[in-house]
Amino acid sequence: MPYELLRRKWQWHLLTMLRQTLKTETVNQLVDTGFHKYPNGLVSNVQKGQVPSQCQSVARSVAKYVVSPPISVRRIDRYDGHQVTYHYRPHRTERVEQETVEVDTFIGRMVQHTVSKGFKRIRYYGVQATKTFAKVKVMIQTALAKVEGGVKGAVKIITRLTYRQRYAQSTGRNPFRCPHCQNTMDVWYIWHPTYGVIYDEGEVIKRGTYAAIAPRAGPRG
Repeated sequence: MPYELLRRKWQWHLLTMLRQTLKTETVNQLVDTGFHKYPNGLVSNVQKGQVPSQCQSVARSVAKYVVSPPISVRRIDRYDGHQVTYHYRPHRTERVEQETVEVDTFIGRMVQHTVSKGFKRIRYYGVQATKTFAKVKVMIQTALAKVEGGVKGAVKIITRLTYRQRYAQSTGRNPFRCPHCQNTMDVWYIWHPTYGVIYDEGEVIKRGTYAAIAPRAGPRG
């Protein structure tokens, strides 16, 4: 921020605050005199330093976090001053779920995405790192062009199997079939010795997830 602009902004905020707080004729005259006598603003006690040479790159980096917060405003459904209701789509179910938490809990979940001072966040490393990939991209394209003719038709496309299919291939049994009544079983509750409860079908039903997406029943025949 330019130092000259900072001086004028400091003058405007200070004199305007005096006028609004005291509300006397004497103060109004003093404020008018301050604006006319000091057109360049008041002296601000700040350290004037050189603008960093990488200011543009720093500004772009900071702007990414400003415009891309951990959660967008449109995902916040309701706020009553004490509780926050928001919706999300978990990777576990791929369904839109809604949750209501206390304000302190919500803020805690948001600030955990703010990295500590000096902490470096790495999203891609190795060959996928941006700088490394830029160097090897041409080499990879050249190598693929050379071997494309030799391996054409030799690649077998393997369909990604589900857990039920993979378990059936290795054991010969359907893991979702009850050994007693032979009916199909559904996942209701998953507990982990380290992480505790990681899935509870009862909580999903209470939140009305299925009611929101369930089709309307037709007339009985």
